[in-house]
Amino acid sequence: MNRIKEVLEQKGIKQVWLADQLGKSFNTVNGYVQNRAQPSLEVLYKIAKILNVDPKELLKTTSINS
Repeated sequence: MNRIKEVLEQKGIKQVWLADQLGKSFNTVNGYVQNRAQPSLEVLYKIAKILNVDPKELLKTTSINS
């Protein structure tokens, strides 16, 4: 799971712009944003660089109940 959607919304950036910057289709980026698909680590780092955020900010933290 990722937080790409939340970060895009916080920064006021459109998915189509991110897709253009990545050289990926809108459908691919939309899959990442909707968590239907997960980007590779390489793509995740590219997204972080484009959005000027730490890659960790794009990852959801999950708590494990013990």
